[in-house]
Amino acid sequence: MKPRIIVCGLGDTGKKIFDLLRKQGAAVVGINDTCDTLRERPIAQQNNDDIIIGDLRDRSTLIKAGIKEADTLVLTSHDDGINLAVLTQARTINPKIKIINRLYNQTLGLRLDSTLPMHVSMSVGALAAPIFAFAALGNKAIGQLQLYNQTWPIHEELIDEDHFWLGKPLSELWENPNRMLIYYLPASSEIDLVSAVTEGKCLEVGDRLIIGTKPTFRAKRRSIQKWLKAIFNLRQYKQHARPVLIVTLLLLITIFLATFTYIWVNLNTSLADALYFSVGMITGAGGKEEVAEQAPDSIKIFTAIMMIVGAGVIGICYALINDFILGSHFKQFWDAARVPSRNHYIVCGLGGIGMEIVRQLHKQGHEIVAIEYDHNNRFLHTARSLGVPVIIEDASLTATLQAANIKTAAALLAVTSNDMANVEIALTAKAVEPKLPVIIRSQDAEFAESAQKVFEFDTALCPTELACPSFAAAALGGKILGNGITDHLLWVALATMITPAHPFCGKTVKEAAINADFVPLYLESNGKTIHSWQLLEISLNPEDVLYLTMPANRLDQLWRTSQEELECSVR
Repeated sequence: MKPRIIVCGLGDTGKKIFDLLRKQGAAVVGINDTCDTLRERPIAQQNNDDIIIGDLRDRSTLIKAGIKEADTLVLTSHDDGINLAVLTQARTINPKIKIINRLYNQTLGLRLDSTLPMHVSMSVGALAAPIFAFAALGNKAIGQLQLYNQTWPIHEELIDEDHFWLGKPLSELWENPNRMLIYYLPASSEIDLVSAVTEGKCLEVGDRLIIGTKPTFRAKRRSIQKWLKAIFNLRQYKQHARPVLIVTLLLLITIFLATFTYIWVNLNTSLADALYFSVGMITGAGGKEEVAEQAPDSIKIFTAIMMIVGAGVIGICYALINDFILGSHFKQFWDAARVPSRNHYIVCGLGGIGMEIVRQLHKQGHEIVAIEYDHNNRFLHTARSLGVPVIIEDASLTATLQAANIKTAAALLAVTSNDMANVEIALTAKAVEPKLPVIIRSQDAEFAESAQKVFEFDTALCPTELACPSFAAAALGGKILGNGITDHLLWVALATMITPAHPFCGKTVKEAAINADFVPLYLESNGKTIHSWQLLEISLNPEDVLYLTMPANRLDQLWRTSQEELECSVR
């Protein structure tokens, strides 16, 4: 029996998840607090019994939706507080229900995951960010896959007449350890991937392959190189320290003028004495007063004037240096000095998605510059702690992008929370450097597609569109490692523990894969990792962990166990 799933909150994200689950044949019920959003964007093939209208946090609403019998509750509200309130109410009614919780606060999510059993926290930003990062790197990824503690980009290959894989046996692609065959959609037959590989089938025109590619990492620059580069770049950003430099220069001129005057009036005064008195007089510290006491009245008047001027210059100099060092100016100055000169990635907008993109690119060894308009942004310190320079300016201004060395950048990502701001930033970037790859974020999937075509952006992505399949896959069960959509078919990558009662126990991987239409990725058995051809012939035993991909609408085969298998496991 397939699990009964409740989707709580039918906003843009919730409706997308609801639709995906319905298309995969899951028994799903939705809860929403108003009919307005459903009228604006109605759910396809909606039945009155499938949608409950009421307060999401109300006990009676949850009971009406079937919370007592449900297997999984998916919380999709954009308000963390509402999701937390529904979670607590649901667990008091059904303590064993699995919770898929959408949370903006990822730290809170980690705490809840470690505290509550059967709780999985997920963030739209964390799920979508790798796809943005892969797009910036030039990879047209449609999803992501967690394998060997790395995030692999997933893309689709459509075999046409000019494709270099046309006529190539699938067995050759299967052997490559840097490439994972995720799923196979043949154009002229219904054969599964494992059967096609073992039978030596060759790729034909119209065939489609979903493939995961092992990520590459660039060697990070040493700290000494970064410091030297920052020092050499200081001259390019002297405008950031111009007021301090001007006042400091004025102070030095004042000291020099006073020193020269005292020596000129009395040639018997040594340079050291004149300099010592001038500095003491201007700073108010005093010392060597006899230099002025033995001088004519005109020099005494000059000394009085210099005291007043010096006090003003010193006061201004102290104030500027204090503001520069202790305030935000020094950080901005140092960030500007550390902007890479070439082959870097410019991330505009340090929100949840922007910060995750920075982490992804930084993890892979790439150089990044972040541009953020808000001085009080919560992620400024986090980005700087990674060694990423942050420019606090308006990214839609040409001067700001030029300060980020846009003409020599590898790509620009406009990922603020405002769609119009992202379009403006992208258009400004294209005006400055027409050949620069530009990736923009849009909250509306339809607008993203049309904007990409009209403005000829390289990629326009909707985070909700990217993240919803992961929520749907998690709701259907298993330890989800990745997912994607091809022709409305949701497929998932997951790890499943083989138990004595598991439907795959005792079978070879090849036999189980052909019968259940899944693609094996690798197997963890007795501390060893088994993959490639050896994987197909091995038998599955209890305690083995099998990593596989399969259509979401077939996931019920992982928990479907026949009566005969149960009896055998008992014996």
